[in-house]
Amino acid sequence: MATSTLERIHNGPEGFSGVSATPEWAEEIKRLARQRNATILAHNYQLPEIQDIADHVGDSLALSRIAAEVPEETIVFCGVHFMAETAKILSPEKTVLIPDERAGCSLADSITADDLRAWKAEFPDAVVVSYVNTTAEVKGLTDICCTSSNAVDVVASIDPEREVLFLPDQFLGAHVKRVTGRENMQIWAGECHVHAGINGDELTEQARTHPDAELFVHPECGCATSALYLAGEGSFPADRVHILSTGGMIDAAKASRSTQVLVATEVGMLHQLRKAAPGIDFQAVNDRASCKYMKMITPAALLRCLTEGADEVHVDPETAARARTSVQRMIEIGNPGGGE
Repeated sequence: MATSTLERIHNGPEGFSGVSATPEWAEEIKRLARQRNATILAHNYQLPEIQDIADHVGDSLALSRIAAEVPEETIVFCGVHFMAETAKILSPEKTVLIPDERAGCSLADSITADDLRAWKAEFPDAVVVSYVNTTAEVKGLTDICCTSSNAVDVVASIDPEREVLFLPDQFLGAHVKRVTGRENMQIWAGECHVHAGINGDELTEQARTHPDAELFVHPECGCATSALYLAGEGSFPADRVHILSTGGMIDAAKASRSTQVLVATEVGMLHQLRKAAPGIDFQAVNDRASCKYMKMITPAALLRCLTEGADEVHVDPETAARARTSVQRMIEIGNPGGGE
């Protein structure tokens, strides 16, 4: 059955990208997962049908921590490559699969291990803080990792006399610098191409035409500063502007009493928000903000992954050990909450 189902999905009129999770497809996925003793994890930015078939949905760090706790021996990570790597770092004894190993990340790719080595050489006494949206090699050269929800706390925990190298996201870095008031903080000029594309003009126009809405803005967005400016100048109520991680958006949605929320992040997030708070009208600030890498994890790719055991993610044990130390230091500072 597995092969015929895979062939039908692959050869269907919509190909890999447009197939929905039919009852037959879903049944086969569940059967194959049981057969492999596998847990399926899906990031909030995945296609709705992938989110709906997963055993757990969330942000990358929360999912990686779940991966370390579940009894299953195989983790199928429906997300981008650095996320599957993080799961492997925290669960080195488990088999970690990603349905399409080509699913990369423009933000993680914006800094290499060699880039970081050169940057550290310029500031030899600095503390390196890396966002979890980085490769295993970069994490292995990092002192402390952070998430979008605890980046401020991580940086604030560092001796104020020590220089900080913050990477790779310039918008999250600017947010942290603004909140902490820290002057001795160098910020890498990286960005997520999707979040950077959600600009301040779009947000301002949406806020103007939806004056009663709340704003949920991810700190990776190019419009995060504009959101705070709108609140600061009084053109939009400050108590309705929220800079949030993806996990924080879910919590805020459940607590919100608004009838409408404008969301500035990757559009896949809308599916979980609508499930969390069905009475709220969630609208994307930019409905074109879709990550092509996240959307590479299709029903056909997931079915192939479980049928063939592809694609397995490997991390060099020494690199993984160093990277695990930087992640554990982050966790020790406090509950990291949302991953990104």
